[in-house]
Amino acid sequence: MKTRQMNPDWIVTARTLNTALPYLQRYSGATVVIKFGGNAMGDQAAMASFARDIVLLQQVGVRPVVVHGGGPMINDMLKRLDIQSEFVRGKRVTDEATVEVVEMVLSGRVNKRIVQAINDEGGRAVGLSGKDANMMVCDPADASLGFVGEPVEVDPTLIRQLHSSNIIPVVAPIGTGRAGETYNVNGDTAAGAIAGGLKADRLLLLTDVAGVKDGEGNVLTQLTAAEVRQLTDDGVIAGGMIPKTETALAAMAAGVRGVVILDGRAPNACLLELFTEHGAGTLIRG
Repeated sequence: MKTRQMNPDWIVTARTLNTALPYLQRYSGATVVIKFGGNAMGDQAAMASFARDIVLLQQVGVRPVVVHGGGPMINDMLKRLDIQSEFVRGKRVTDEATVEVVEMVLSGRVNKRIVQAINDEGGRAVGLSGKDANMMVCDPADASLGFVGEPVEVDPTLIRQLHSSNIIPVVAPIGTGRAGETYNVNGDTAAGAIAGGLKADRLLLLTDVAGVKDGEGNVLTQLTAAEVRQLTDDGVIAGGMIPKTETALAAMAAGVRGVVILDGRAPNACLLELFTEHGAGTLIRG
């Protein structure tokens, strides 16, 4: 005769699932775009955890789209190839030689690592770039930056077709120009543009900070667009947080219902944000 003792962890797991039910229902069928980058990309365990979360999102009815960066990997390859890299106002000057390396690293090495990680966790992922099916057409962002692009047209048809086949799109931030040029696009900018094209329910910008902070350093859990502008004017939102909040405002103007800036280093950050009452970062909407 076999006996079984109830493990307290099982009870916690069951209670967590029960509590999450309203949020699972809320996001069933929703399109969620996740910008993935930062330290987690270079850590095998963190990559596997992120991939498992993405597969779980799809399993419960969410339609995830992963858009990734890869700056450290680009820097490493440029160094190995002895190609000098220059930055202007925090953005990489991208000449013809550099953009070839950027495309090779982002569409190749980085993109396929994420795809493989998702597939290893039981998902079905396909790697793309913004050049595929002219998904992301760009104009030059700034003549002084070379082949750095600003998305001006987004066609989400291919992403929707993949979702209809239960495939998770993983998108490298490479765009195409009107004359067939290749453009390097900031990962946050690309994620915002794609989310806008999809009219996504949520855009999650995974970063290396806990969210937008007030003047005392406390994380703000919710902000309106007007409050973001005021905090920026007051100098509270500054530095590297400015382009992220600008991406959030542009995405909402394009039809995204809400944008969350959150710490991608936190375990299960996406699940905490979507399926718990308090979330995991700063939600910007309205």
